[in-house]
Amino acid sequence: MKYPALNLPPCELRTRKNPKGWLDVWDTQRRRYVKLTPEEWVRQHFVHLLTGHLGYPSAVVGTEIQIAVGETAKRCDAVVFSSEGKPLVILEFKAPQVVLNQKVFDQIVRYDTALQVPYLVVSNGRRHYCCHLLAEEHRFEFLPAIPRWEEIQP
Repeated sequence: MKYPALNLPPCELRTRKNPKGWLDVWDTQRRRYVKLTPEEWVRQHFVHLLTGHLGYPSAVVGTEIQIAVGETAKRCDAVVFSSEGKPLVILEFKAPQVVLNQKVFDQIVRYDTALQVPYLVVSNGRRHYCCHLLAEEHRFEFLPAIPRWEEIQP
């Protein structure tokens, strides 16, 4: 399967053919091979943007983070934590062909009810949206770009 070009910096991905015939990619965050799906293609490139271009330490970026939303266990595609371990950013990734609509934003807002972070990011690899939640004012603002690590520190 050929993966599409993304609106993200290119990165070198270590892949291998799985015995079942699909492609696996080495996930540096989870330190293991995972199935290379279109959504994983976006996640790997976006994590590379964070750690390779925006100054986020690799150690503060967690992928596939399980959370409790009400009575249900959910998984955030990625969460950025402060140096003290406090969640700062929830990231939701979709495959490049998926339209980033209200349903996608509703999903990440539900995750935020559990984590209460100041930033939400949604990306399909081609379009990226970042919201800064202003809790005291009960509103959010869309940012023109994904903030650098030093800009989100509490």
